[in-house]
Amino acid sequence: MAHPDFSQLFNHHEREVFAAVMAAAPDYPDIAISKDLLCDVACVALNRLPPRYIRHTVDFSFYLTEQERQQMDTAIADAVAYAFNFVTARTAMRQQPL
Repeated sequence: MAHPDFSQLFNHHEREVFAAVMAAAPDYPDIAISKDLLCDVACVALNRLPPRYIRHTVDFSFYLTEQERQQMDTAIADAVAYAFNFVTARTAMRQQPL
């Protein structure tokens, strides 16, 4: 039996979300100062998107229509905006005195 190299598989949205989080981070300075909070934002955003596991980015992109690509970009932007707002709100709640 062959032993496939599953390490080649990844969720296509990961790279896109990571880039979107870093691009939006300057707009959220209270979050951007913390590596942990930025990772939380990425997790929340990724959990709002359907997984798209692939082996090669170029293969995936080749089969997308322009409309699908635009819908995916919009979904990623919406998920990242939601995630920043969610993490910001949760962080503020934790900082309130009891």
